[in-house]
Amino acid sequence: MVSLIFNILLSLLSIYILLKVLGFALYEIKEMNNKSGGIIVISFTILVVIFSNYVIWTS
Repeated sequence: MVSLIFNILLSLLSIYILLKVLGFALYEIKEMNNKSGGIIVISFTILVVIFSNYVIWTS
């Protein structure tokens, strides 16, 4: 039971962080005209969230 609660809380935290980083990446793209940097930040963040949640849920 504790493991399930931990997994859910960690998943919610990672989604919250993902949303924060997406906001920063969109700011980079729109305000700073740094499209390549914004796209790399978005791609890397999505990969990290997917793989970290996969590792946590399968262990």
